[in-house]
Amino acid sequence: MNGAAVAAIGGAFGVSACAIVVLARLTARLPQDAPNQRSMHIRSVPRAGGYAIWAGFLPVALWFPPAFPGTLAGWLLPWLLIACISAVDDIRGLAVGIRLLTHVVAALWVAIGLFAQTLSSGTSWASTATAIGSCALVIAWASNLYNFMDGSDGLCATMTLLGFTAYGVAAFPAGDAAIPYFALAAATVPFLVVNRPRATMFLGDVGSIPLGFLAASFGIAGALTGLWQPWFPVLVFMPFIADATATLVRRIARGERLSAAHRDHYYQRLNRLGAGHTGTLSLYAVLMTGTCVGALWCLYAAPAWGLIALGLSCVVCFIVFAAIDYHWRKSLPNSP
Repeated sequence: MNGAAVAAIGGAFGVSACAIVVLARLTARLPQDAPNQRSMHIRSVPRAGGYAIWAGFLPVALWFPPAFPGTLAGWLLPWLLIACISAVDDIRGLAVGIRLLTHVVAALWVAIGLFAQTLSSGTSWASTATAIGSCALVIAWASNLYNFMDGSDGLCATMTLLGFTAYGVAAFPAGDAAIPYFALAAATVPFLVVNRPRATMFLGDVGSIPLGFLAASFGIAGALTGLWQPWFPVLVFMPFIADATATLVRRIARGERLSAAHRDHYYQRLNRLGAGHTGTLSLYAVLMTGTCVGALWCLYAAPAWGLIALGLSCVVCFIVFAAIDYHWRKSLPNSP
């Protein structure tokens, strides 16, 4: 990695750190996350940390564009759409339908850009449409699941730091393609300092939703451009994917209204069982580190083991979830 790359990554960290200092001085003027039915905190906390991450990351991404089929606008403009809508939602709230429509439009935008070129190679319209629809569904779900998992101190920041560092290490052989991933990870470090337990600043939707969007979009693009195998990004972010998806399935099975606020994610139950923010972060950090290291080991040392490692990570996550459920029912016998 050359000097310009190191300077860019260091710059992402420095700009983000300066932004955090400025935001900390403007606490009273920032959008506030007041305690509600979904919250795990008991006091209002400013939700603006996402701005600091983007202040550090975006200049680097413009200087060293990520490996993404098509033009820079293929991911940047839909990302901007999601970020703007999320920022407005942080300030005054928007209807669920408006938010979801935005997520779907942005996801389709990326998916069409990623797979439209397959038509020129002779692929059928049906196959291309299926690929576009599946890709859009994954990106839209990832945008939302990242937001769902942003409910305990340090959780999203740690996943972002580890997940995008893993992307950078995986893309390292491609040279400059690794820089934007490392830059995003570096820009997250200053935010993690103020978001670790006990958090004095939250990401806000302007941070969590666009981060999920990029995790999926860059993950799929990396697979299409040959940076990694398709299983790699799924394994990297498995702790988030497993928790959010299992919780959604459980709530659907119980016939609950999906738009209703709740605290039934496994990380939230663990927190409420007495682990607190620190204990919850510690356990999930171990899971995140394990999946990221396992994904990189498989990618470089044993690619044939990738799908096996993916399956094993699912088993480990669900063993952890089963243990949480067991203690939950034991502590609260009347709880579902």
